[in-house]
Amino acid sequence: MELTIVSGLSGSGKTVALQALEDIGYYCIDNLPANLLPHFAASLMDHPGSRAAVGIDSRNRHFLETLPDSLAEIKKLGIESRILYLYAEEDVLIRRFSETRRRHPLTDLSTSLVDGIRQEDKLLASLAQSANIEIDSSHTTPHELRSHVRDLVGARDDSSMMLQIVSFGHKHGNPSDADFVFDVRCLPNPYWEKSLRSLTGIDEDVINFLQAQPSTTAMIDHIYSFISTWLSAFEAENRSYITIAIGCTGGRHRSVYVAEQLTGKFTDQGSSVQLRHRDLI
Repeated sequence: MELTIVSGLSGSGKTVALQALEDIGYYCIDNLPANLLPHFAASLMDHPGSRAAVGIDSRNRHFLETLPDSLAEIKKLGIESRILYLYAEEDVLIRRFSETRRRHPLTDLSTSLVDGIRQEDKLLASLAQSANIEIDSSHTTPHELRSHVRDLVGARDDSSMMLQIVSFGHKHGNPSDADFVFDVRCLPNPYWEKSLRSLTGIDEDVINFLQAQPSTTAMIDHIYSFISTWLSAFEAENRSYITIAIGCTGGRHRSVYVAEQLTGKFTDQGSSVQLRHRDLI
């Protein structure tokens, strides 16, 4: 059997992640005390091939110190386990708690929301460092997060490595989970064409504009060649996925087009690819 531990900062989407796993056939349980993990895992051994996911986070803080011992016991049972860790930027977490009016698990009469978030980050630091899969949910909707979790876990369950391609705008900040970042701001910018300004890199007029630029084609070919050359080396390291970020100024024209073109190229060669346009609204 296989066991996935879902953890992370409160407000980062752990419940959404567990629901996504449940949708693809995982048996899920939330907020299980860490010291009960070996018992839970042992009870599932009578069902070979089963897959389970357990939510463990700061609500479990009195048992967190037992987690390493619990994981060691699970390993002795011959059960594969992995940690899926979710996080988000501090200001995003503050906004989410303010919008939902929910109480953070570490706040009380003497602990503010900001202090609670920072305490939780420290409390879960060792768990984050041990994670096999990390997801920054700062700029994802619940629907996108569900898809993201299904794709990443599916990549872990498959023998092939997944390639994640993300377009973004530098003015909104670089993706924190990127393995490689390619800056395409040197390419001709459709934004300066008034007829193209309100469009995006998936619109035909913008596509035609960028396709006509030799530098754009050369950039795409060079990025494709670089990634293709090194994909096998990452697969040899048992990586389940790598994230390639393509950035322009606003994340709406050049980066979107280049990401779309790269996705097509890698899909045509048989790679497993997930495409996301972070700043395309």
